[in-house]
Amino acid sequence: MQFLIIINSDEKAETKATVEQQKEVYEAYMKYTADLKTAGVLLGGEALEPSAKGARVGWKDGRQVVVDGPFTEAKEVVGGYYLIDVKSREEAIEWAAKCPGSRFSPVEVRSVMIFNK
Repeated sequence: MQFLIIINSDEKAETKATVEQQKEVYEAYMKYTADLKTAGVLLGGEALEPSAKGARVGWKDGRQVVVDGPFTEAKEVVGGYYLIDVKSREEAIEWAAKCPGSRFSPVEVRSVMIFNK
């Protein structure tokens, strides 16, 4: 079963972190990624650029609306993700609990709908 571990990020808090704190978090993510690879469950994953480099696209009154980041109304934004393949939802939750991001914000676990099987 495939699951997406969605890592939420508080960008304002991140900008206040010291260089030492940033390094500690980075190293924790590198270890977590290595652990996922060693377990053979990692299918993919990436960190995302800050929301200031993004955009939100939607529709209002029949017209396309594009809002450039940063998204000041959002306390948290998606900061990255891991795509894993495990035997159960419970195993996915176990991996999510080990994610360094779960120390700072809730980490979301979502099953992936597979259409082409």
